Amino acid sequence: MLATAHSTPNPAQQRVIDMLGRGPGDDAALAITTEVIDEVRAELDEALDPLAPDLGDEPLVVTKHALSTVHGCEANYLAQKAEPFAWSTATARGQVAHKAIELCVHWRGEPNPSELVDEAVAVLIERDASLGGFLGALTTGEHAQLHGEATAFVATFLERFPTLKKEWWPVTESSNRVELVGGRVQLRARTDLTLGRPNGVTPTKVIIDLKSGQAVTQHREDLRFYALVEALAVGVPPRKVATFYLEQGRAQPEDVTADLLRAAAARTVDGVHRMVELERLARPARRRPGATCRWCPLAAECDEGIAHLRGRAEADGLLDDDDD
Repeated sequence: MLATAHSTPNPAQQRVIDMLGRGPGDDAALAITTEVIDEVRAELDEALDPLAPDLGDEPLVVTKHALSTVHGCEANYLAQKAEPFAWSTATARGQVAHKAIELCVHWRGEPNPSELVDEAVAVLIERDASLGGFLGALTTGEHAQLHGEATAFVATFLERFPTLKKEWWPVTESSNRVELVGGRVQLRARTDLTLGRPNGVTPTKVIIDLKSGQAVTQHREDLRFYALVEALAVGVPPRKVATFYLEQGRAQPEDVTADLLRAAAARTVDGVHRMVELERLARPARRRPGATCRWCPLAAECDEGIAHLRGRAEADGLLDDDDD
C-alpha cells in the first residue's frame, strides 16, 4: 500500500528521510559564502576566456549529459552531436514519469500511479508540441508499454520515497542557466527534484536525481555539476545533493562543500576545452569503449566498441568461444 500524506513512513521512506536530513556535514555548505562563489565564477571565466576566439557565434551549451559523454568517449560525443534528436519510448517514458511525480504533489486525495500517468500524458500532449506529438502518434501497443513502465516507475517512487509534503517546497524539472565568456558558453541544468524552502543566503536546498538503474561514478559527477550551476545561478549553494535509486530504495547523498564546487568547475573547464577542440578545431576524437557502447551511434562500425561489447558478452556467458 502506498504511503498517504498522513501515514507513518515505511522503513524505506524513513531511511531516505534520515539520509537527506540535516547532519554535521551541513556546516560545510554554510561556509560557502558569496565571496567563495564569486571566486569560483572568476576561476571559470579565467580558464575559459582563452577559448573565446574559437567559440564562434553560436553559444556552446554545456549539460551534464554532454560533460559525461565527452569525458567518456569523445567519438561517441561527436556521433551524438551529429544525430538529430528524436523521441523514443524510453526517453518519453522518463518525461511522463517525472510529470506524474510533479502532479502527485498537488493531487487531491490518495495518488494512484496509473491515474497520475494518464493525466501526465494528457498534459504533455496538450502543452508540449514535440513530446506531445510523439505521444499522440504511439500505437496502442506502444502506448501500453510506455504507460506500464511509467506507472511502475511512479509506483516505486511513491512506495519508497517519502511523501512529498508541500511544506518541503518540492519542485520537479526545475532549470538553471549560467552564462560565461559573454554568454558564449552556457551551463544548463535541469534537475529531477529539489526540496527546500529558500531562506536568504542560508543553504537549504537538496537536489535529487532519480535513477532506475545501477549506481555509477558518473551520477555523482552529474550532481556536482548541478550543485555548481545552482550556486552560480542563485548565489547560494544547495546544502546537499543525492541520487535516489528506485530499485534499492536508497539515496546516495553528498554534502556540498567549497572543494566540491571547485572540483566540478575544474571538470567543467576540462570538458569545455574538449568540446571546443572537437567541434570547433576538428581535433581527432579519442575512442574509449565502455558501457555507453551499447547505445552508441557508432556501435556497428567501431572496432574498439565491438571488441569491448564482445568481451562483456563473453564474460557474462552470453557468447561461446565458437561464436563469430
